[in-house]
Amino acid sequence: MIVGVPLESNPQERRVALVPALVPILAKAGLEILVEKGAGEKAGFPDVAYEERGARIASDRRQLFSSADLLAQVHGPAANHDGGQADLALYRSGQVVVGLLNPLGAPQGARQLAETGVTAFSLELLPRVSRAQSMDVLSSMASIAGYKAAILAAGTLKKMYPMMITAAGTITPARVFVVGAGVAGLQAIATSRRLGALVQSYDVRPAVKEQVESLGAKFLELELETKGAEASSGYAKVMGEDFYRRQREMMTQVVADSDVVITTAAIPGKKAPVLLTEEMVRGMRLGSVIVDLAAEGGGNCELTRPGETLEVHGVTILGPINLPSTVSYHASQMYGKNVTTFLQNLVQKGAVLINRDDEIIRETLITHGGEVVNGRVRELLGLPATAPPTNERRRS
Repeated sequence: MIVGVPLESNPQERRVALVPALVPILAKAGLEILVEKGAGEKAGFPDVAYEERGARIASDRRQLFSSADLLAQVHGPAANHDGGQADLALYRSGQVVVGLLNPLGAPQGARQLAETGVTAFSLELLPRVSRAQSMDVLSSMASIAGYKAAILAAGTLKKMYPMMITAAGTITPARVFVVGAGVAGLQAIATSRRLGALVQSYDVRPAVKEQVESLGAKFLELELETKGAEASSGYAKVMGEDFYRRQREMMTQVVADSDVVITTAAIPGKKAPVLLTEEMVRGMRLGSVIVDLAAEGGGNCELTRPGETLEVHGVTILGPINLPSTVSYHASQMYGKNVTTFLQNLVQKGAVLINRDDEIIRETLITHGGEVVNGRVRELLGLPATAPPTNERRRS
């Protein structure tokens, strides 16, 4: 079975789906790796590094797509409407596609994939079960985003983070407020603390208090009813507007006292909740910084513009998108390891085993046999539920 690794079609994407060190691991599973020429260069992995580990190099994209039985990608066509749409013509019926396919945010992309006849697995839909932790690309990439958010904030702030006692006097530490203590938030806390800032954090899930405090930060407790704030998946649930209004009222003074605010409240497939209003921004000190990690979903700050940095009321607001791509070397290592573990579970004895009894495979499978088969995605598309499918074993 040949696994194809294409150059990402989005020119802003610097990651690659598999790195050279993983080629021998997949070879032991009976997989042959074919890499498009230059696919890993932006991440720091030249073609020769892949060849030294046993991969072959495809001279062009058409050759890669026509030869591969399974395609491992970072982003599917929905992430790049120009290059991605061109790729749709290169897929062939029966081919397997694994990557970040954004089926909840762009369900029409799943319909387009189904029309090509590919069997597509979307890694965003991995269930949060212990067996899937080593495949969890969202957590891996969120960790990088949280780290980079803290670095961006420190580089933008007109103050130094740590307390310093100097001949010119004492420098007081910067105050950082992290809203949301998921994977990204916890990494933002840890990185800010390493840089010497005083950090406090808030999350609607009281259960994360211990994790926040273990990193040396203060957990902000608000008098809000948070019962049912955590979904069975482990992620925070969408709350009502009245909840967010009262939350904003209670956070206003904390935000005003902070030098940096990092927000991380993103809801897959839904608009991000507004946690910072313009009035709250106006109340911050001149030179303060906001890093909005939910920018791609509309932003937690109502002034955020995705992909832009702007200054409003003397506050710098950063709306970064795709931060993991800016740390492409390590992001590719982590993403590739997640993908490799997923493939080791999916491919058994040289064949793709579509085992619907396996929660990991069942939940991530979005298209098969020319149809959108994932129940969540079908609901978004207004399609009726399908009959329970059967297991399949498919050889290349």
